[in-house]
Amino acid sequence: MEVVKKKPARLGQHGLCPGCGHGIVLRLIEEVIDELGQTNNQIVVMGVGCICTATRALQFDRFQAAHGRATSTAEAIKRVRPDVTVFTYQGDGDAYTIGIAESLNAAYRNENITMIAINNTNFGMTGGQMSWTTLPGQHTETSVDGRDCALTGMPFHFPEMVAQSKGFHVAYSARGTVIDPKTINQTKRMIKDAFEAQLNGEGFSVVEVLSACPTNWHMTPQQCQERIAQSVEAEYPIGVFKARD
Repeated sequence: MEVVKKKPARLGQHGLCPGCGHGIVLRLIEEVIDELGQTNNQIVVMGVGCICTATRALQFDRFQAAHGRATSTAEAIKRVRPDVTVFTYQGDGDAYTIGIAESLNAAYRNENITMIAINNTNFGMTGGQMSWTTLPGQHTETSVDGRDCALTGMPFHFPEMVAQSKGFHVAYSARGTVIDPKTINQTKRMIKDAFEAQLNGEGFSVVEVLSACPTNWHMTPQQCQERIAQSVEAEYPIGVFKARD
């Protein structure tokens, strides 16, 4: 029997919540890594968050950074080992709320690393607290009456900021989602572009992925998919904000 698709060589089992998008994104990353011939030449720097519950799925070299410090750690690894494909895997809380200084500095210096940020609009692993990406009016454990943007600020848009702000010259910036086959394929192409930018020495690349969080959104996986399509994408449009030169 002809094998038309097989599991990526370095991807194991995970313990993530059913309906969460993390598992899909992890598979897409490893499919791309295999296709680019980097299966045995990759290091992931993990942020603190839901990814911590999926470490057994990552059967390759990995480093657990302190909360919010993944990009600065990845920079150090890449400078010491420029021949290795180095990427961060972070949630929006780790990459933006806690680690905004590290993330922006890596983008500002156009460091030759890849950042994968999962945006589920809350601090998923620690119980569903409000993040910088929480939507206006969204109920979380720390915004029980809905997010009041007059008090807490507006939702944060990292990919647009580093792609469009004066002074930033990143190689690639995009946002995708994984709610159906079409968007999964689109996001895979984005991830591949991001890694190709690194392999070609073009500089900093980031792909933010909108993901469901059934546990903390208190919704079924199907309801989460509908919410992303109807509400989350209205605030966070998917697409490429900075294409590779």
